[in-house]
Amino acid sequence: MEQTSAAQCPMHEVRRIPNDGTPLCPSPTFAIWREEGAATPLEYSDGHQGLIINRYELAKMILEDKRFSQTPARMPAHHGEELTAQYGLSSGSDLDLGNVLGLDGEQHARIRRTILNRYSVRSARGYEADMKAIVAQQLKHLLAQPTPVDLTKHYAQPISAAGHVRVLGIPEQFRQEYSQLFVGESTTDEKVEFIRRVIAVKKDCLAEDVLSDLLRSDLLVPEIEGLSLSLFVSGRDSVAYMIATCMTALLNNPDQLKALRDDPTLIMGGMEEFMRVGAMFLTLFPRTATEDLELGGVRISAGQSVSVSPVAANHDPAQFPDPDKFDLSRDAFGHVGFGHGIHGCVGQQVARVEIREGVMQLIQGIPTLYLVHAEQNEPGPFAHPVATYEAGEVIVGWN
Repeated sequence: MEQTSAAQCPMHEVRRIPNDGTPLCPSPTFAIWREEGAATPLEYSDGHQGLIINRYELAKMILEDKRFSQTPARMPAHHGEELTAQYGLSSGSDLDLGNVLGLDGEQHARIRRTILNRYSVRSARGYEADMKAIVAQQLKHLLAQPTPVDLTKHYAQPISAAGHVRVLGIPEQFRQEYSQLFVGESTTDEKVEFIRRVIAVKKDCLAEDVLSDLLRSDLLVPEIEGLSLSLFVSGRDSVAYMIATCMTALLNNPDQLKALRDDPTLIMGGMEEFMRVGAMFLTLFPRTATEDLELGGVRISAGQSVSVSPVAANHDPAQFPDPDKFDLSRDAFGHVGFGHGIHGCVGQQVARVEIREGVMQLIQGIPTLYLVHAEQNEPGPFAHPVATYEAGEVIVGWN
């Protein structure tokens, strides 16, 4: 393959993340960039000129390559958005020692090993009964609301918060405050102060959960607190987003909704199609090359940052034929909706259980469910500095 440097290619000007797409209908810009090449020059908010990765094959290569670092934590530039929310970004404090989202090498492996057991396929199966109960309870709440009703607020977000609380092992007396701080808006300082109070109580009531495993481990206090912050913040919003987006996809495509109702076994493979077409992250957290290298015919310089785009990779026709078609019978395994490689989403198996239960109980429990309006069917502001879609209101009714 002929080697090229996307950063130097004269046909490419430096670009920003397009904001004219939606969770289920990506910006056509991604297809244009993908046609032009595997990587496109990308502007970052600090003025750095890096790359966005558009094609599936190169995306997998980069996510598997240990010659890329999670630091510096520079964010891609957007079209005018001013986002200051902190989602596991570097804080410049001792808590960075446990920030699994920003670590490399042995420190990353050491921190990640502490929590792997609770997020394994086997553990995810063990949570199924609890997740079924959480979803069933929330479905009753939803049915008690006057219609039309916001599915995100009254169903997806409460399920995601309750599931997170269960797996992490947050004591009962803190659960309402957790939802207020982590589903609602709060500062990083408020989140950290809350986590420290939870840990202080948790020390006296260890159980079979993530926080107990951290407290039994040999991690230092800043590592425990930093990892807890990453876990309290990350994943919960992704589950809520996916439940809302899966339902929007089904209600937008009544043929697929009927197919799933007629054959509930479609949900197992269909979950991967949901993740493929509805990926939350336009770009994953950037990786920065630690040395000059060449991958897939693209030269990347030491110190240059790259942003893998799950949205672009998951719509690469070379990997997924007719990629814009939503088809629950498709073999969508291998998508990068949860990332990939050593920094792939650690909670993805548990998330699958929560999302699957959230979707199936809803479509089976409310046969006449219909979509009134979904904010995500129109372009909107990004929800995070790294560039992610937002669930938005999903207004539904039933007869």
